[in-house]
Amino acid sequence: MKVGVLALQGAVSEHIRSIESTGAEGVAVKQPEQLLDIDGLIIPGGESTTIGKLMRKYGFIEAIQQFSGEGKPLFGTCAGLIVMAQKIDGGEEPHLGVMDISVSRNAFGRQRESFETDLDVKGLQEPLRAVFIRAPLITEVGEGVEVLSTYNDEIVTARQGHLLVSSFHPELTDDVSLHKYFTEMIQANKAAAK
Repeated sequence: MKVGVLALQGAVSEHIRSIESTGAEGVAVKQPEQLLDIDGLIIPGGESTTIGKLMRKYGFIEAIQQFSGEGKPLFGTCAGLIVMAQKIDGGEEPHLGVMDISVSRNAFGRQRESFETDLDVKGLQEPLRAVFIRAPLITEVGEGVEVLSTYNDEIVTARQGHLLVSSFHPELTDDVSLHKYFTEMIQANKAAAK
């Protein structure tokens, strides 16, 4: 199983390390053509406006929309969640617009308001250590979206079929349970495609 990490900005090597800890192969994706060789894609944190601009510049928007349209799993963390959302509060133009959610950018404040906490996530056996850095929030979800975890009654992890998002950075701890959850989504998708 090959899992790509969009390598335009953000914690690419950390996600690859987490993916490889689950036993899958991690690949830094720098060209849209590489999407043909992978089974799932992670869109990491960083700065969503910058990631959006770079995705447009290098031809990733249509390529990833097509990848998602084929039912291949996508996982957006922090800024990646914003990039995947259909609606960004404040009227910013959506980027990929593949997931039926509305998001609020920097909802937890600036860098100095960053924090860590243990989160119960539906589908995981143990609480997950979550690192929030200038994290966005999911303010609304569509009918087909399942809320997997909340923090202070705010939605921070959600899933819609083959799409997974988290407000936090699961790659910044040694806990790879959410990455394992994503690789299991990919396995199920591959099995269904046979």
